[in-house]
Amino acid sequence: MNIAVVGSQWGDEGKGKLIDILSMEKDITVRYQGGNNAGHTVCVGDKEYVFHLLPSAILHKNKVCVIGNGVVVDPMILIREIQNLKAKGINVTEKKLKLSGLCHVIMPYHRILDGLREQKRKNKIGTTGRGIGPCYADKVARCGIRMIDLLNPRVLKDKLEDNLREKNEIFRKVYDAKGYGLKKTYEEYLEYGKILKPFICNTVIYINDQIDKGKSVLFEGAQGTFLDIDFGTYPFVTSSNSIVGGICSGTGVAPTRINKSIACVKAYTTRVGEGPFPTEFSSVLMDQIRKKGNEFGATTGRPRRCGWFDSVLVRYSVIINGISELAIMKLDVLDELEEIQICTGYKYKGKVYKEFPMDFEKLCGVKPVYEAVPGWNSSTYGLKKYADLPKNAKSYITRLEKLLKVGVKYISTGPKRDEIIVR
Repeated sequence: MNIAVVGSQWGDEGKGKLIDILSMEKDITVRYQGGNNAGHTVCVGDKEYVFHLLPSAILHKNKVCVIGNGVVVDPMILIREIQNLKAKGINVTEKKLKLSGLCHVIMPYHRILDGLREQKRKNKIGTTGRGIGPCYADKVARCGIRMIDLLNPRVLKDKLEDNLREKNEIFRKVYDAKGYGLKKTYEEYLEYGKILKPFICNTVIYINDQIDKGKSVLFEGAQGTFLDIDFGTYPFVTSSNSIVGGICSGTGVAPTRINKSIACVKAYTTRVGEGPFPTEFSSVLMDQIRKKGNEFGATTGRPRRCGWFDSVLVRYSVIINGISELAIMKLDVLDELEEIQICTGYKYKGKVYKEFPMDFEKLCGVKPVYEAVPGWNSSTYGLKKYADLPKNAKSYITRLEKLLKVGVKYISTGPKRDEIIVR
C-alpha cells in the first residue's frame, strides 16, 4: 500500500516522527515538495536528528529515500546533511538515496533576493530567507536551473549567464545591492554537481518501476495544508503545493497509485511567521504551551505561535486531502490544563461560519466560537495503549473525530519514536 502523510495545519505538526515510524514498514520514502526551510525532528533513543531535505527514513537500514522533482534543492545544504549523517555512522549511498534530475536548484542569488524582497514588503511574509520562494518563482518563469544542469558545464554556464544578466540588474537598480560574478558561482555549482552526480537519476521511472514490482511507498511533504500556495492563508504561505495533490506533480506518480492519506495534526495549533491565526493563545498560555511543547523551529529556532485546536481549519484540510486517518501529535502537552477549548466555528459581523473563509480580510477579522471540554489534569506522557489514557483525554479525541468526520489512528504521547499509541 502506498501512503501519503500530510500536515493539516500550518506545518510543524510532528510529521517527522510519524513518517519515521511509518517508513519502517515501507520500502521507499519520497519527499515531493518544499525546500530546506522545513525541518523534521526525529528522536531515536538519546539522539536527535533534524532533517531539512533528506527524508527521515534515511535512518533505517535497507530503505530507499527519494527527493522528487517538486523539491527545490540547495546543494550545499544537501551535501552537508549527507556528511553530517556520515559523521554519525550513517553512510548515504546512491543505493539509499535517489535525487531527481528535474529538481530546481537554489542559487546564491535566490537566498539574497529572498531577504531583500522581505525587507521591501510592507506586510512581511515571515520567510526563512533560504531562497525557496525565488527559486520556485524562477521555475515558473522558465529560467530556473535544475540538478541535471549541474552535470552539463555548457548548459549550466549558458543558464547562469542569462540569469545573472537579469538578476544583477535587479540587485543594482531595485535594491541598490551588489551583483554576482559568473566565475565563482559557476565553479562552485559544477563542483556540487560532481559530488551529487551518483545520486541524480530519473526518479519518475524509478518510483513507478518499484511500484510495478510490488514495492510500497510513503510520500512525505513539508509544511502543512494552510501553507499551500493555492489553499493556504495566502499570501502567508509557502511557494509550493504541500497538499496531497502536490504528490502527483512533485513525483510523477499518478493519483490512482496513492492508496491512503493520513493527516498529521497537533492536539492544539501552531504556526510560524506572520499571517492570520484565529485561535491564538493569550501571552500567558502561549508561554506555557510553547515551553512544554518545545515550540521552536527546527530550522530557524524561531518561537512558534500557539493556540487552541481549530476544527474548522482541520476539517477543510480533511476535505482537500481526502484524509482517511488522523494522527494526533503532542497530546501530552495538554496534560496540565483544567479546561480545553475547541474552535467549532468563526464569528464575523454577527454571523457564525462553519466553513473556512476564502476572503483574507474576513479571516483576519473572525472571532473563534469555542466549545469547552474538561481537561484530564494527569500525565499521558509515554503511554502506549489507548485504554490507559485518562477518560477526559479519550473524550477529547472522540470529540475531535466527530467534528472532523474521520477517525484517529495514531496518538503521540512524547517525542521519542516509541512514545505513540496505535489504535
